[in-house]
Amino acid sequence: MVNMADERDLIEILEENNPIDIIKYISYVHSPQCGAIATFSGTTRDTFEGKTVLKLRYEAYIPMAVRCIKSICTSARSSWNLNSIAVAHRLGPVPVGDISVFIAVSSVHRADGLDACKFIIDEVKASVPIWKKEVYTNGEVWKENSEFLERREELGVQDRTQGCCGRKDKVEEAPNTKSCCRVKVKESGGDSCSIDKISNTP
Repeated sequence: MVNMADERDLIEILEENNPIDIIKYISYVHSPQCGAIATFSGTTRDTFEGKTVLKLRYEAYIPMAVRCIKSICTSARSSWNLNSIAVAHRLGPVPVGDISVFIAVSSVHRADGLDACKFIIDEVKASVPIWKKEVYTNGEVWKENSEFLERREELGVQDRTQGCCGRKDKVEEAPNTKSCCRVKVKESGGDSCSIDKISNTP
């Protein structure tokens, strides 16, 4: 799925078995007026806490994931002087060594691009409704990103009014709601993501 957030932003959630083409996203953000392209490439590593990892598997609530990433890009633009942003996240199985998420940011000066790139990946990990399962040689488990757990601690159990999406839990459709995210995830009718009711499945 493709979404053009700002006309200079490219957001893609790639369906199963579609690898990320990093050259495509670097080419997208390239501009003769920019002196820097900052990138982040998230790849599947082969071990976690002594366990052998075979692959990761990602699922997402795509409409809200796109809206949340759009909101993150807007926030980045309000803090740094950026030209173009490309964010791609893969769904389905991602074998060891393959890329699951890629971000490219172009800017006139490197500091803006580097800082924005770090901000975007941290926010994607902390707030976008994309779920990760780690598959080991001896089992599998759904995992919450450390950034997401830290965000929950920052917000506290009762207060989840900040960030794009307060929890990474499965979602149900919602009627028109306007806020970015309050307590539990639902689809909104507007441009922002909204949270209201949760499903307990990972």
